[in-house]
Amino acid sequence: MASMAIGVSLSMISGVIGGGDDVTRATIKKLNLNQKKSRRESRRRFLGMTKFRSSGEIRSVLKAVGEEEEKQTENMSRNLRVGLICGGPSAERGISLNSARSVLDHIQGNGISVRCYYIDVDLRAFAISSAQLYSNTPADFDFKLESLAEKFSSLTELAEHLVTAVDIVFPVIHGRFGEDGGIQELLESHNIPFVGTGAGECGRAFDKYEASLELKEHGFMSVPNYLVQGSGVDESEIAQWFTDNQLDLEVGKVVVKPARSGSSIGVKVAFGVHDSINKAIQLILEGIDDRVVVEVFIENAYEFTAIVLDVGSGSVSHPVTLLPSEVQLQFHGRSDPKEDAIFDYRRKYLPTQQVTYHTPPRFPLHVIKRIREEASLLFRKLGLRDFARIDGWYLAPTSNLSSSASETLGGCKSGDILLTDINLISGMEQTSLLFQQASKVGFSHSNILRTIVHRACSRFPHLSWYNHGSSGSTTQEKSGDVQKVFVIFGGDTSERQVSVMSGTNILLNLQRFVDLKVTPYLLSPSCSDKTESDLDNRQVWLLPYSVLLRHTVEEILAACLEAIEPDRALFTSLLQKQVREDLMDGLKNQSWFAGFDITDEQPIKMSLKEWIKLAKEAQATVFLSAHGGIGEDGTLQALLENEGVAYTGPGVLASRTCMDKAMTSQRLSHLSAFGVHTISNDVKRTGDMIHESIPNIWDELISKFRCQTLCVKPARDGCSTGVARLCSSEDLAVYVQALKDCLPRIPPNTFSKGHGMIEMPNPTPEHLIFEPFVETDEIIVSSSKAKQQLSWKGMRRWVEITVGVIGKRGSMHSLSPSLTVKESGDILSLEEKFQGGTGINLTPPPPTIMSKEALERCKQGIELIAETLGLEGFSRIDAFVHVETGEVMVIEVNTVPGMTPSTVLIQQALAEQPPMYPPQFFRTLLHLAAHRARV
Repeated sequence: MASMAIGVSLSMISGVIGGGDDVTRATIKKLNLNQKKSRRESRRRFLGMTKFRSSGEIRSVLKAVGEEEEKQTENMSRNLRVGLICGGPSAERGISLNSARSVLDHIQGNGISVRCYYIDVDLRAFAISSAQLYSNTPADFDFKLESLAEKFSSLTELAEHLVTAVDIVFPVIHGRFGEDGGIQELLESHNIPFVGTGAGECGRAFDKYEASLELKEHGFMSVPNYLVQGSGVDESEIAQWFTDNQLDLEVGKVVVKPARSGSSIGVKVAFGVHDSINKAIQLILEGIDDRVVVEVFIENAYEFTAIVLDVGSGSVSHPVTLLPSEVQLQFHGRSDPKEDAIFDYRRKYLPTQQVTYHTPPRFPLHVIKRIREEASLLFRKLGLRDFARIDGWYLAPTSNLSSSASETLGGCKSGDILLTDINLISGMEQTSLLFQQASKVGFSHSNILRTIVHRACSRFPHLSWYNHGSSGSTTQEKSGDVQKVFVIFGGDTSERQVSVMSGTNILLNLQRFVDLKVTPYLLSPSCSDKTESDLDNRQVWLLPYSVLLRHTVEEILAACLEAIEPDRALFTSLLQKQVREDLMDGLKNQSWFAGFDITDEQPIKMSLKEWIKLAKEAQATVFLSAHGGIGEDGTLQALLENEGVAYTGPGVLASRTCMDKAMTSQRLSHLSAFGVHTISNDVKRTGDMIHESIPNIWDELISKFRCQTLCVKPARDGCSTGVARLCSSEDLAVYVQALKDCLPRIPPNTFSKGHGMIEMPNPTPEHLIFEPFVETDEIIVSSSKAKQQLSWKGMRRWVEITVGVIGKRGSMHSLSPSLTVKESGDILSLEEKFQGGTGINLTPPPPTIMSKEALERCKQGIELIAETLGLEGFSRIDAFVHVETGEVMVIEVNTVPGMTPSTVLIQQALAEQPPMYPPQFFRTLLHLAAHRARV
């Protein structure tokens, strides 16, 4: 089978920025002083720099990247060939895709060539293109694998192919087959070098019950547990276990979890013997695992997680634990003790305020030292390799362990450390704990991943040429003109967490270009209405690299405040120094290690007006990724335009129009003759609805629209925020009450028809817009042993699409639309739209659903919409399209769309000819912004 050279290499792109622009920081400090001399000096430092050079057209960018791709192909024979294997049969395969994408982005190029492989749920192996790694979920392409990918007849054939196609394998399969020793055993049987722990050690460490036995055998304390196997449970035995651990037989609190599953999948809290048995059997019957662990629930203790990095060489292990993170769960005042008790899948991988990380932990210095020592010792004792993540607990004086349990733990007492879970292939998505902890001690994404690869290569003598011949750094010296780019994200809308993901993704992609200096800024939340006086008080934070890598606006802001607190800053500095010294004990003799490339500087706060002034003096281009609110309604656009600062996306008027859904519909209402339609709507004041009769309002609306089902959404807010399907006046009453109570979200299945989580707008919108709900037939991507199948009844001929448009005003180009497949109801959730591992998108719509001719007519309609609304740069249009005629029915237009790593718009850019990979896609948007500024 012919091997596939995957990925895009850009020799013009460099490694990661080091904690922000030093000149920018210096200038900010100058701006904070009142002395005229300081202000003149800060201007001189900026104005003394070379102005950013004029940008070429989109085509020139694509040509340059194409030339680099050809050069990379020519150099492949001299590169280390890394085989990246992702997917797998577990529920974590979506996270595996995120990890693989991140690894590809940060190790490809500069001496490394990457080939991508995918294992599906039935353990069938495929060689896939790198473009497929940018899918939202594996389900986006599972059903197309037979036709689009190179299939191997068996795992054995895959291994035989890898023997000659790659030099070393980097497995990024989480959970079953990836961390249980499955893929490792396959590779070992064919003598294929790979990153990570060996098969036997994986098998013992992955099974939570077996791992607890290993911990005890090596003298570590572990949580008391009981193993349930098969469907038969001896109630008397588990009751005795409860008694032994002084747990109440009726309400004793325990954790029930699969023994062989990662990412807290299937983890439940149970109360008493009967509840524990029922939940254990439920996990077994659901097929999650046939081995279930019941363990004591640790209360009033502090959870932590720590990355261990092996900086040894060859067969000599030298594990060093990085700065651990404290995991703080947020309960938000809930009174139900059965809720919010577990660090679960959602908290680990989806942006949520339900968890906050503190790196380093807020523990005494001697406790952190012990955590680091014990985690490193456990790594060595269990024979782990390269890197791993180890979770545990620091027992507070009020922890609930009984005296009997204390004996089981080997005399455990308050202040002791419990190590619990061992993660052999830690998540590697962009803001994962691996990168958070690594960045705090000086590693960029690329540097830490390449360090892991180098360490793995050192175990195999025939790969010594790579370690000796590599410079160990992807950073290239900048020469010539340097363009400043300020990426701003955050704010206080319900889309602020998506904004964080977008801003981080934009920065990590653009920072690779050696002629760009990219700096991240957080738009701090505001608690008041968006008045002009409020804008005077809005704050912006310049973020260091490590603070950027957080999951939420609130977590970033808290980290900023924590970082500038003197005692905390000194505490962190002492720990960072110790960790770096420990790392250098192993790395100092490695010829390939070029040093740490991140400086963990302090964040700096300034006013919004000072930030705009800074952008003007730096002649920077502002990359807007603050979704909704002042970032999308024309406010920031107007402020920047007034100061002559170039920015991405549509201008002021188009932004204001598209933010108002009713106004958008009105502007497009005359296009019906051209195949572009709008949905009838009625706008109502929220305040009036709170005080009026809900049944009367409902009857009025369904009579007006002559329908039985309505769609409600804020008249001015971002996509998916507050959007719900209402089937009765009772549903409307629940929705209005949620607004009245200022609920942050409506839980799944609250309304009469099933739905997913609905994020609600904040603050409460002044107006709501009601429309008749457009019925579409469900599109199902189903899995079977034979193949993945796509099914669609097609009784209703309208389907929902989302599509990006890109270009100059008056000549916008429609990308290939994506068919949206809803997994949890009738309305796409924020998670389904933007969060990797959730939601399914089919790009372009399969020909079995929509003909090529209809697709082309659809794209023409989309371009007409863009022209009519005056869009430019880049925007996203959501619509319904008729599969036979290509006619379009507009839902909404987003002028600052989500640009997360797995957003469907990235897939659409990759579907272009030639494909636009994320770095060049975002670079193109900068060129368009610069073009508008010059016109």
